Amino acid sequence: MSQSITVLVVDNEPGFADLAGEMLERKRSELVVEAATSGEEALEFIERRDVDCIVSDYEMPDLTGLELLERVREDDPEIPFVLFTGRGSEAVASEAIDAGVTQYLQKGTGQEQYTLLANQITNAVAQYRAETELRESERRYERTVTTLHETTRELMRAETKAGIYETAVETAAEMGGVVAAAAYAFESTARVLDPVVSASAEEVCGVVDSGIEAPREDDLVWEAFSAGTTTRYEACTRSGGILKTELVQRSEIVVPLGSHGALVAGTDAESFDETTAEVVEILAANTEAALDRAEREQLLREHDRTLTRQNEELTRLNHINEIIREINHGVAQASTRSGIESTVCERLADTDRYRFAWIASDDPPVPTAWTGVDAAYMDRIREASDQAPEVALIRQTLATEQPCVVRDVLEAEPWEQRRAEALTYGFQRVLAVPLTDGEREFGALLVHIGGGDEIGDAEREVLAELGETIGHAIHSVERTRAMLTDSRLELELECRDPRLLFNRLTTRIDEPLTVAGVIDRPNGEFVCFVSAPSSVDLRPVADEWAVIETCSVVSDGDDETLFEVTGSTTPLIDVLRTYDVTVRTAVAEAGTSTLVLEVPKQVEARTLFEAISERYPDTELEARRETASARSAQQLDTHLEEELTDKQYEALQAAHYSGFFEWPRESTGEDLAGVLDVSSPTYQYHLRAAERKLVTLALGRSSK
Repeated sequence: MSQSITVLVVDNEPGFADLAGEMLERKRSELVVEAATSGEEALEFIERRDVDCIVSDYEMPDLTGLELLERVREDDPEIPFVLFTGRGSEAVASEAIDAGVTQYLQKGTGQEQYTLLANQITNAVAQYRAETELRESERRYERTVTTLHETTRELMRAETKAGIYETAVETAAEMGGVVAAAAYAFESTARVLDPVVSASAEEVCGVVDSGIEAPREDDLVWEAFSAGTTTRYEACTRSGGILKTELVQRSEIVVPLGSHGALVAGTDAESFDETTAEVVEILAANTEAALDRAEREQLLREHDRTLTRQNEELTRLNHINEIIREINHGVAQASTRSGIESTVCERLADTDRYRFAWIASDDPPVPTAWTGVDAAYMDRIREASDQAPEVALIRQTLATEQPCVVRDVLEAEPWEQRRAEALTYGFQRVLAVPLTDGEREFGALLVHIGGGDEIGDAEREVLAELGETIGHAIHSVERTRAMLTDSRLELELECRDPRLLFNRLTTRIDEPLTVAGVIDRPNGEFVCFVSAPSSVDLRPVADEWAVIETCSVVSDGDDETLFEVTGSTTPLIDVLRTYDVTVRTAVAEAGTSTLVLEVPKQVEARTLFEAISERYPDTELEARRETASARSAQQLDTHLEEELTDKQYEALQAAHYSGFFEWPRESTGEDLAGVLDVSSPTYQYHLRAAERKLVTLALGRSSK
């Protein structure tokens, strides 16, 4: 059915206007005719209702037909206007054409005039409507292009992908011919298209359907996205189509946004016109370019943030390294453990990075030195003992032998009791570092750090190295102090543990053994000189056991035989090496060994005993004695260790323990060279050098 045409017939003769209307409606069914008997009445009618065409007489009393035309064209310059008049002349026709009438027709007789008039009306209205639609389409296109340009600028200014998606969907929904739009973003990890934003022409950026689901691989959006081509779906029937809204009844278009996702637009027409589809594709291309730009800028921002963070960390690390160098210099000059600990705490607490620093002993973990915090804080740690979170942190650090970090004491559950102190002293993070020389643990260093930058891996590694430096420094000063101290501690232990090598030997040979001496070699091996009754031969037993590498006779007397036994390290040797303990005597009989150990002054007897009993549970402490040596002898011993090389010291020990200095000699230089796995001339060279230095020290002292 054709679209209806409303016609207004204006004639001062009422009967003629009605007649003309009736005849016109007969000629064309789409014509709907209204009548007016004057120009003023016609103007009033036009104000109330829209008309498609005006048919007017020429001569009327108030307004002529051309005067009415002039008044009508003031509001609508293009509306069809037919001058239908009984006065016909070339002058009137010329005047009408000059005035801009659409058609000019002279009244006549018969019905043919109405047929001609109806044709003129329908043709004029059709042309008028086509031109009006064209002009409206052009204006709509211009508005769309203008909007598209503005949108492009907005897209290029948008800082986030979410903002780009929202702008694109909002613009698409405002386009003529588009009633709803949505954007999907591709999530590469899960391989799905996630709905980002949707909008309709009725409510821009409102949710079209809160139940939008990410499409499956068999859905329309996925089909178009995976193909990488713009796809139109005409006459969509899948439950409201892609957008799942009643607004979209006919067609939808899906435009992929490269690897970012897809833009979907819907219309209520049978299909998208080419202009609208082209504009949607241009919008999608601009959106894709904006998403590419935003992704690049995001990568650049992340790269800049990474560089900034790395530069800040490098600057902080350089500053920390300068502090560490100062600490190392101070530690090297310190002659006591307390001096080392005080130097470390003072230098660390004097930086902007660390609020305060303190050192705790290993067992039990109690503060021994601190700087930057008052003693009241340390007292609270001592009072809380095992309940203090600092103590738990220290034990964790010593157990793992790695730096441990509390990233936020305000959120960490065990540190709730330290919340008030953290706010008062201004710290948020705590780093604990073990103090060790690789064999012994001397406690832990704790630094309290304010907010701001996290504790990076590089900072942890630097402070971990500092912990090792402190451990070696403490070990060094304690050894030096022990060598300069006259008094010594002796522990007498009785061990029945069957895993002890001496106990295993006596169980096998059923005879007592006496250990003349033990040499702890730098390569992790040991050399032991063992005296046994002359009726006993240890060599067959040694050949059966992997722990003993070699066993040979050093000297063979009438009553006893001296054996040299070498082997890889044992748990007992490990403990003695760790704590710098010397075996004075060791006697084993019937599976029980009595050991007399000389312990350095700085080593706690309880700690040493626990270390041994941990490895050999069936061990008891029989006696603890304080011994004193002559000052001159002690000083000689100290100077001797300083003067002799490791090889010279080993040669001298081997000669002493093997009876080389006895008369008659119980061993020869060749025997001892074999024990130490060197040539005989080399051994003689080391032994003579050691003897020369020993004599020089002894005679030099006696001459003073």
